[in-house]
Amino acid sequence: MKGMMRFGKKGKLSPRYIGPYRILKRVGNVAYELALPKELAVVYPVFHISLLKKCVGDPASIVPLESVAVKDILTYEEVPVDILDQQVHRLRNKEVTSMKVLWMSQSIERATWKQKHP
Repeated sequence: MKGMMRFGKKGKLSPRYIGPYRILKRVGNVAYELALPKELAVVYPVFHISLLKKCVGDPASIVPLESVAVKDILTYEEVPVDILDQQVHRLRNKEVTSMKVLWMSQSIERATWKQKHP
């Protein structure tokens, strides 16, 4: 489905983080249980250490939970807000237009390039 993404992913090279959340306890060697709010009750609270990110304390890097609407099937919908830039790449016999898109719940630094479809 276009516009639908799995919870916690935003493309191959741009992982998405929400939080910060407090670690309650260590579960096994590489997993931690987090103190998640009631809005995320459908999400299992145990995460592998590779999915966690150290909290840097920068308020600009924290995504507010209100802007992320998690559905029961653990997906959310990304909504484009604005087009920041546009580029035309010339190939041998065609031109490809790309647009830099600002998404709703993301900062300008995390805007992504998408191909313009005819």
